[in-house]
Amino acid sequence: MRAVRVHELTGPAALRVDDDVPEPTVSAGQVLIDVKAAGVNFPDILQTRGIYQFKPTPPFSPGGEAAGIVRAVGAGVTSVAPGDRVACSMIHGAYAEVVSVPELAVIGLPDAVSFEIGAATLLTYATTYHALVDRAAIKPGETLLVLGASGGVGIAAVELGVLLGARVIAAASADDKLAFCRAHGAAEGINYAREDLKARIKALTSGGCDVIYDPVGGALAEPALRGIAWQGRYLVVGFASGDIPKIPLNLVLLKGCQIVGVFWGSFAMREPARNREHAAQIFTWIAEGKLAPHIDAVVPFTEAASALQRLERREVKGKLVLVP
Repeated sequence: MRAVRVHELTGPAALRVDDDVPEPTVSAGQVLIDVKAAGVNFPDILQTRGIYQFKPTPPFSPGGEAAGIVRAVGAGVTSVAPGDRVACSMIHGAYAEVVSVPELAVIGLPDAVSFEIGAATLLTYATTYHALVDRAAIKPGETLLVLGASGGVGIAAVELGVLLGARVIAAASADDKLAFCRAHGAAEGINYAREDLKARIKALTSGGCDVIYDPVGGALAEPALRGIAWQGRYLVVGFASGDIPKIPLNLVLLKGCQIVGVFWGSFAMREPARNREHAAQIFTWIAEGKLAPHIDAVVPFTEAASALQRLERREVKGKLVLVP
């Protein structure tokens, strides 16, 4: 089969398409899927550099989510059958024509949801649903600040926040990105490339933000935390800036707030049944038109390197999708 693979841990530019990769087999509890589309996410970039939490040994295929058609199932698999349309998640391996994954990592894809949308949804929207519902227990009427709001997880947080009844403030690095966020439901925007983040939060709220969704980290973290409301929840989602911030803990005391970790991958492994419930709800909302995941571009496997480089340069709104 064909697969996009990492042979050297030197970054996205070194990705190449191999035509003679052995196909995976299906064993008990596993599902074999013919991939129609694979989502591109920031951890894929980290994997090409060998700096992600999970460090597969080259050669390997990056990619944490895919959508396609079930080819075969192993012994004991009951929730899906050959011919079913599905989406799935994994630590790596999605950039391939065929994948084999555990049954609990597979969710049925409604007919109304395309393979491209199916491949662009699980990691970002499931991460965000887990963050806002399980970790923050967000309530209708609360104010949600989303950092890096035009990216994959950011725009998912904007859309889900609105759907869950929050007033969403989008924060991004350019005015066109903020316009994109407003088109997806954000009530307000902050351009943190030219505006003081803390001051703008204060101006747009009465007492600060109830929930802060942070997939960026770095220099934005402390001023955002200084703008949190009393008993607010600060969601640590990731570090797309490349810098892990150091937080003065006196701020947590003074604000009576919580700093809450969001590790969706570990949650999905520890509570797979609940994660599948989340995914099913998300796909139902998409099929009903209540969520509209935005795909920036759909590109062939041969353009995987340039796609990841675009993502690394922060040039992508929403998600990129690879197709075999």
